[in-house]
Amino acid sequence: MTRSDLVELLAERVGQLSHRDAEAAVKTILDAMSDTLVRGHRIEIRGFGSFSITRRPPRMGRNPRTGESVYIPERRVPHFKPGKALREAVGAQPIDPQDQCPRDE
Repeated sequence: MTRSDLVELLAERVGQLSHRDAEAAVKTILDAMSDTLVRGHRIEIRGFGSFSITRRPPRMGRNPRTGESVYIPERRVPHFKPGKALREAVGAQPIDPQDQCPRDE
């Protein structure tokens, strides 16, 4: 699902919202979530999951083209941990090979 798909779904499900209002609502929520993660805080949505920031320590890597060692600095990356209700809902669905994304093949 893309952001525009989410806007369409929200506008469709909530009849009082115009497409423009749904787009503003989705943008506001995603911007607030991004700002919260940038500040290093955690986001928890009960029944869905939690977003947090994980620290990746500095390390030595290799340039795949030359094989030369390259220093990779420390990074902070977003991490999502699904909640119990989401894990159970996804796990309860049977796997249908025709429903898989082309990327998954």
